[in-house]
Amino acid sequence: MSFQATVYNVMIASPSDVAAERNIIREVIYEWNGIHAEKTQSILRPVGWETNSYPAMGDEPQALINKQILNGCDLLVGVFWTRIGTSTANYASGTIEEIEEHIKANKPAMLYFSGAPVHPDSVDPEQYSALKNFKESCQSRGLYETYEDKSTFRDKFFRQLQLMINNDPNFAVTRELKQSTSPHVKSTIPDIPDLSNEAKNLLIEAALDGDILRLYTMDGLTVQTNNKNFVDDKSPRTRAVWEGVIKELEILQLIESTGAKKEIYHVTRKGYEMVELIKP
Repeated sequence: MSFQATVYNVMIASPSDVAAERNIIREVIYEWNGIHAEKTQSILRPVGWETNSYPAMGDEPQALINKQILNGCDLLVGVFWTRIGTSTANYASGTIEEIEEHIKANKPAMLYFSGAPVHPDSVDPEQYSALKNFKESCQSRGLYETYEDKSTFRDKFFRQLQLMINNDPNFAVTRELKQSTSPHVKSTIPDIPDLSNEAKNLLIEAALDGDILRLYTMDGLTVQTNNKNFVDDKSPRTRAVWEGVIKELEILQLIESTGAKKEIYHVTRKGYEMVELIKP
C-alpha cells in the first residue's frame, strides 16, 4: 500500500579506508526504513559523493559536491580510521569540509572513530597526525563515538540512529506526525510501541517457545522459534530485515540475549506482557 512520506537525506562522509563502514551505514538505514517508514511516514535516504554526484564544471570539486549533495542533507554520518582524506582549498580534507559546513548550517552530525588494529606500515603518518588533530578538536565541540570492530559499529549506529531520530529537533516533524495520528484520549491501556509486523509475529511465536535462535551459517542467517524458520530466503535484503527485527525487539527490551555471541534470545517479562496486548 502506498503512503506519503517525508524524506530525510543522510550524508555519508568518510575517507577511503572505511568503505565497509559506509556499506554498513546504508544497510542500517535501510533496516530503519523497513521497520519505521510506514508508521512514521518518513524515509531516510543515504547519499554520498560516489552515488549521488554528477559531472559538472566551473568550481572546485568539493564545492560542487557541497552544492549537489551536502547542502540538501538533513543528517551527516562521518566515519574515520587512519586517514583524514584529500585536502581541499579550505579544509584538511573533503570529508572534514563536509562535516564542518554541515555543522555550520546547524544540522546534526554523528561522528565515529575506529580503534580497530592496523598494520603500522599501512598507516600514512601525515594522514594519521591530521586525523588525530581533528579528533582532538572534536572533544570540546560535542560527543563522538568510538568502536573496535565492524560488528560493534553496526550495533552502535543502529541504536544511536534511532535515538537521533527520536530526540533531535530536526526530526520533530516525524514525531509530530506520529502523535497527530493517535487520538488524544486518556486511557488506562499501556502504550504499545510501534512494532513491525515481522517483529510482532516473531515475538508472538517466541512467547510460545520461550527462546529465539539466531545463527549465521555458510547458508546465511537463520532465525527460528517454536519450530518455525522465519528467514524465507538467503538474500541480503531478507537478512537485513530480520537482523533489524531482532535489534528492534532487543532495543525495546522485549527479548534479551544470553551470551556474548547473541545466538539465543529469551523473551523477557516485558515481552510476554507485550504479547498479551498485541496477539490477535
